Amino acid sequence: MTSSDGPKGGNGTQSGRGGVRGARCVALIGPFASGKTTLLEAILARAGAIQRAGSIAAKTTVGDSAPEARDHVMSVNLNVADVSFLGDQFTFIDCPGSIEFAHEGALALPACDMAVVVCEADPKRVAALQVILKQLEDANVPHLLFLNKIDASSIPVHEVIPSLQPASARPLVLRQIPIWENGIATGFVDLASERAYVYREHASSKIIELPSAIAAREKEARFEMLEKLADYDDELMEQLLVDIPPPNDRVFDDLTKELRDGVICPVLIGSAEHGHGILRLLKALRHECPSVEDTAKRLKLNGEKSAAYVFKSVHTKAGGKLSLARVFAGEIADGATVTGAQGEEERVAGVFAVRGEETTKRSTAKAGETVALGRLDSIHSGETIAVGKAAATQVAAPKAPQPALAIGLGLKDRKDEVKLSSAVAKLIDEDPSLTLEHNAEMHQILLHGQGEMHLRVALERLMRKYGIDVTREKRRVGYKETIRSATEIRARHKKQSGGHGQFGDVKLDIKPLPRSGGVIFDETITGGVIPKNFIPSVEIGVRDYLAEGPLGFPVVDVAVTLTDGSYHSVDSSDMAFRQAGRLAMTEGMPKCNPVLLEPIMAVSIAVPSEANARINSIISQRRGQILGFDARPGWPGWDVIEAHIPEAEMDSLIIDLRSATAGVGSFTFGFDHLSEVSGRLRDQVLAASRAAAE
Repeated sequence: MTSSDGPKGGNGTQSGRGGVRGARCVALIGPFASGKTTLLEAILARAGAIQRAGSIAAKTTVGDSAPEARDHVMSVNLNVADVSFLGDQFTFIDCPGSIEFAHEGALALPACDMAVVVCEADPKRVAALQVILKQLEDANVPHLLFLNKIDASSIPVHEVIPSLQPASARPLVLRQIPIWENGIATGFVDLASERAYVYREHASSKIIELPSAIAAREKEARFEMLEKLADYDDELMEQLLVDIPPPNDRVFDDLTKELRDGVICPVLIGSAEHGHGILRLLKALRHECPSVEDTAKRLKLNGEKSAAYVFKSVHTKAGGKLSLARVFAGEIADGATVTGAQGEEERVAGVFAVRGEETTKRSTAKAGETVALGRLDSIHSGETIAVGKAAATQVAAPKAPQPALAIGLGLKDRKDEVKLSSAVAKLIDEDPSLTLEHNAEMHQILLHGQGEMHLRVALERLMRKYGIDVTREKRRVGYKETIRSATEIRARHKKQSGGHGQFGDVKLDIKPLPRSGGVIFDETITGGVIPKNFIPSVEIGVRDYLAEGPLGFPVVDVAVTLTDGSYHSVDSSDMAFRQAGRLAMTEGMPKCNPVLLEPIMAVSIAVPSEANARINSIISQRRGQILGFDARPGWPGWDVIEAHIPEAEMDSLIIDLRSATAGVGSFTFGFDHLSEVSGRLRDQVLAASRAAAE
């Protein structure tokens, strides 16, 4: 009896299911903690690329080798590994499962021929699975589902699939069913080949006779699979209607075609930790994964003579910048000149095969292969490059999501000030979902990211890779102030100190404006009481003061009119009138009943419908106003809640939101209006401002 994890025979030939054309690239993607990195280890071990699978707990995996990943026991960046299986070349890209690092995977998806979605047999993970599947469906990436940890599942598979179906817009087509003994999954039945296998720890499964106890269930499950395939195959439908069993080759051909066409999502089962189901998965990928030509056509690159998509940049300590790229057309050789999206030209300084952090130099990369290209300093993630001086058609790369959290950066050592911008620029080049902001109004450097862990990892990398130790500061809120009443004020700046003195005399009319009225300066000077050339200096003095009003914040919605004044033919100057304007504002503004304003953000929160009550409570606790909610377009079972929330309450919103939604909630926001702050909260803000200024 042969040992195998999958069928052999005519359906296993290259010609039987589309042939093999070039190296393939497959994404391993799925919810957080579903076992993607463990699956990569199992694949590498089963293909003979490593002697034995590493362990996350023992910190011996090929992937997640960065200190930050091992310290936090989670993937915080892509892991790439080349492997050869039965003569075919594959690159597997293990994508982080946390939503905070999801942009890494999003950028990699255009490089991939298909994706393996790793998920647990747990209905509670439906929302997290839906986020992943929606991303793949929107990008039109063919994908199958690997139901991991089947050995630990307490729910029958025939109940799991219907519970997971709401997460997928495509029918989930179960291709295998487990064999259970005493509550333990000891093997599986392949519904396409109708063969039964028993699992062997970290070895290929062994073919066995189909157990009689599962024969009826196998027949039922196979018919359900064929029914779903027949929805896209009229001939198969006719065969089922007249009870003609379709040949296995025909079943495999349908599975392949409908997967590649993106109309079904096949489901395989296994256990990455124990190496169960891995060989069957690899054989499915070998025969059913689309070719690089298919993917180039999907990306509208099929007419290009030369094209490679860059999906990740890595700045190394010793070798400079490496650009991870998938070649779709032509070849890229060491030393070749390539052109980027904006016409920028770079010379390739090395072509490397990649397996985790290990790189192996090679002379060239052909269509289908995924490699690292050295020293493409001006090329960024998401660009499509071409050999020569003509730019390639650009793949539609996903844009970085709006940041969800920001922190202020302070330096422990002022000597690091020059190094900071350069180091953060490299972090952003590696991870475009980070952004740096120099907020002049708040006098603060802000690092924006996708969440608490995302920013924490960025700071750890700053220290580890660049030796820059930063202090973490709370983001300052953009409070403003305005006035409720008007006043007229006259102020004179007069100073005599030998020689020419200083003299400026102004009368100002200060009035409030409606909200969003801005700051307006005007003049009604007649009779030349103030020479025209001094009037701009008065405006400068007025605006100098308005940068920090009587409450200590920038003033908005104020109209100031210069109505009168006087000058001295010798002692008047631009500086004198500037000082007079500022003095008049200093004396007049406190008389205008100043009020504190806080920015209010318009927030759109996307969550599973079942979490609505929890989210409403979070909004209310943050002094927010719920404006309404509606179904999220294209997302069955999800809602979008519209609300107004003060900027001061936004900082940890993403943390509470994800806690209330098992990590899947998200939001977008923008400034909406300024609102008056009064009472105890006003006193607290002013006290904190005075304390910070001391």
